[in-house]
Amino acid sequence: MKIRIGIGASATTAEEVRSLGQAILVTGFDSIWLPEVLGQPAIDPAVGLSYLAGVHPALKLGATMLFTGVNPVALAKRLASLDQVSGGRLLVTAVPGLTTGSEPSAIGLSPKVAGPVIEDALQVMRALWRGETIDHEGPAGTFKGVSISPLPVQDPLEVWLAGMAERSLLRCGRVGDGWLPTMCSPSQVARGREVIEASASAVGRVISDEHFGVSIGYLPSGYPDGFSDRMAKRLQDEALSDVIPSRYDDIAPLLDRFIAVGFSKFVLRPLLPILDWDAELETLGEAVLHVQR
Repeated sequence: MKIRIGIGASATTAEEVRSLGQAILVTGFDSIWLPEVLGQPAIDPAVGLSYLAGVHPALKLGATMLFTGVNPVALAKRLASLDQVSGGRLLVTAVPGLTTGSEPSAIGLSPKVAGPVIEDALQVMRALWRGETIDHEGPAGTFKGVSISPLPVQDPLEVWLAGMAERSLLRCGRVGDGWLPTMCSPSQVARGREVIEASASAVGRVISDEHFGVSIGYLPSGYPDGFSDRMAKRLQDEALSDVIPSRYDDIAPLLDRFIAVGFSKFVLRPLLPILDWDAELETLGEAVLHVQR
């Protein structure tokens, strides 16, 4: 397996996007990942990555995109255009959105019931990316005689899915090109992969061994007061250190445990604001990039 480590962040300015991209290239991480979060400060990933496509033409560009609360034809064209201007460097993970704060209201659909919309939207978008003119009626919308241009450079433009719920795992097996969950331990993803592969096999599909990854939030200087208590409900009896490492030196051993159960693609996300990306990624790189090699 090819081990690859990207960096994820919710950048809020053009300078932060640029400096983060530059730091990733200099230090040798694999890719930059920008999330689509409507209810929190964050530059739209398609806009930020379009900017980076021109500024840093060697950088792989990852987008964690909402597939709900949006016209799938417009989203298909948006992502196809981004793949075009980046020369085929786009990576996409579809998400239903956060379940907390103002996010569900901003999306216009509760993430808890978004699964059928995501699956239907993905069907629409893939047909459009193949160059088809579609007539479609489903949870994602009704469309007649619709096509898009330009098409993506990548054929196919792959879409990975996230989520740890049983229905999310089954959906990933049915229609996903890969899996990139978050807030999970090595033992949880090992069980999740079994469900995904069984679901894929049931419909005659096979997901590549190279297409299983994990998005990992980390804290470089220990857990803040009360953090363990606040996270207890979300951890589902998993050890906090198995989900969120609290020191740079704890990250690589956790990656090794994920690799041991068949996962090879990682997105590392600092859970505190970063003022100096050059310094942050230099320190982080010293701690983890030997795993990528």
